[in-house]
Amino acid sequence: MFPIRRIAQFGLRSLARPICLSSLRLESKNNHIHEIDFTLGDPTASNQPSEDLKNPFEKEKVVCILCQMKIRPDYKNTKLLSQFVSSFTGRVYGRHITGLCKEKQEMVEKEIKKARSSGLMPYYFKDMDYCHDPDLFDPDKPLRDHPY
Repeated sequence: MFPIRRIAQFGLRSLARPICLSSLRLESKNNHIHEIDFTLGDPTASNQPSEDLKNPFEKEKVVCILCQMKIRPDYKNTKLLSQFVSSFTGRVYGRHITGLCKEKQEMVEKEIKKARSSGLMPYYFKDMDYCHDPDLFDPDKPLRDHPY
């Protein structure tokens, strides 16, 4: 990289004309040698930010709970599948509420449909045995905004 060169007025009263400042040597009229270094720290360092710094404004990546725990939904696991069903209406909660990724949400919906058609899960309500299980999410406070 080429050294930075600027035209500036040197602060000595003996010099009346602008001179070229750089990280090299300067000579005045009186043959006094002045050396000015404009680099901070390492002279070979660039002005670019270091690559190992993280962006402080970047949001944390949200990972769905099934991917995080490496769980594959199965239609025979009705206890897990009932977590994603409303206890009052029997409807499957959407992605914006459950926080699942698109692939896992589609798998959960497909497995719930299989479990219902095979008679393992009810259609219009949640099984009473699973109503007091710990919640994976809060249906009243969605994780993402919904367009409706």
